[in-house]
Amino acid sequence: MTPHPRWMIYGANGFTGGLIAREARRRGLAPVLAGRSREATQSLAGELGLEGRVFGLDTPAEVARNLGGVALVLHCAGPFSRTHGPMLSACLATGTHYLDITGEHAVLEGLHWRGPGAGRAGIVAVSGVGFDVVPTDGVAAHLAAALPSATRLRLAFRGGTVSRGTAITMAEGAGEGGLSRQGGLLVREPVAARTWRVEHDGVTYKAVSIPWGDVVTAYYSTGIPTVETYLAVSPAAALVMRGSRLTAPLLRLPAARRFLRERAGRAKGPSETEMREGGTVVWGEVTDPAGRRRTAKLVGPEGYRFTVEAALASVERVLAGGVPAGAWTPSQAFGRDFVKGLPGVELRDREGAAAPRR
Repeated sequence: MTPHPRWMIYGANGFTGGLIAREARRRGLAPVLAGRSREATQSLAGELGLEGRVFGLDTPAEVARNLGGVALVLHCAGPFSRTHGPMLSACLATGTHYLDITGEHAVLEGLHWRGPGAGRAGIVAVSGVGFDVVPTDGVAAHLAAALPSATRLRLAFRGGTVSRGTAITMAEGAGEGGLSRQGGLLVREPVAARTWRVEHDGVTYKAVSIPWGDVVTAYYSTGIPTVETYLAVSPAAALVMRGSRLTAPLLRLPAARRFLRERAGRAKGPSETEMREGGTVVWGEVTDPAGRRRTAKLVGPEGYRFTVEAALASVERVLAGGVPAGAWTPSQAFGRDFVKGLPGVELRDREGAAAPRR
C-alpha cells in the first residue's frame, strides 16, 4: 500500500485546529502539527503521538524552511487577513498544496487572483474548506445548476458558537460594515441593510445581511452577478444589528479595536455537548429576470463539527489527486455534490424532496 503523503495542520494549537488534529488522529491519520506557540503545539503533538513543528509566519522564507517533506498544509491560524499571505507564498515556493478554513472575503478574493500562480506552481489552493464556506458554496452551486439563468442569489445561515480565534477575526472586522455583490461588483453597505424571512421546522427567522465569504466564492462558483448573504437571528438581535450601523465609525478607532480584541480573546468556543447536539441550517434562493425562482435548504451538524468533517474530506480529496492545479472554491475543486457527501448533511429543494445527486 502506498503510504499516505505527509501533510500539516498549521494552527493546531488553536481551538479549531486542535479539533481537526484530534479527529485526524482518531481516524488513523498522522498530520504534522505546527504552530507559533511552542508549549501548546508540542503538548498536543506529544498527547497525540505526532510530529510537532514550531515556527511563526513572519516571513515566507521561514515558513518555507518548515514545509520540508510536506505535501499539503491545512492552514487554521487566523486572522487569515494577516496569516494567509506568508503561508500561501511559502506553499507556492515549495510546491505544497494549500487549504484553509477562512471565511474572510478579502482572503477569498485574494486567493482567486493568485490562481495563475498556483497553476504554474502545480499546487491546489482552496480557501474556505470549513463551515466557511463549504455548505453555503454547495447550496449556491446546486441552485445555479437548477436555474442556469439566475442573476440573483441569496444565502442565509443559522447556528454555531464562536471560538477565541473566530471571535478575534470578527473583532478585527468590526466597523467595516456590510458587503454584497451587485451586478458583479463588490459593494460596501451597512450591516443589516437588507432583511429576509426564512423558515425551519415551523419557526420563522429574520435574516439580516452580513459580509459573508460567499459574496466572493459563490460569485466565482456560479457566475451569478448579484450575491447577498444573511445571518438568521432573533428579532431582538436583528434590531441591535440594524442599529449597529450608527456605531460603526467608532468601531474603526484603534482604542475600540483593542477593546474588542481583548474581549474576543475570552471566547472559549462550544462545549462538547453543544458540538454534539447542535446543528446548522443554510437557506438559498436564486431568481432570474423572467421571475423564475428556485430555493433549497441544507441541514447539517454544528458549525465546528461541520468544519472538521469538511476540512478532512478536503485534505483527502487533494492528496488523492485529480484536483487540477490552481486556486478554486470548494465546489469548483471537489464538485457541487461534495457537501452532500459529508456526514449528517441533507440538502433539500423547496418541495422538501432530497436534491438529486449528479
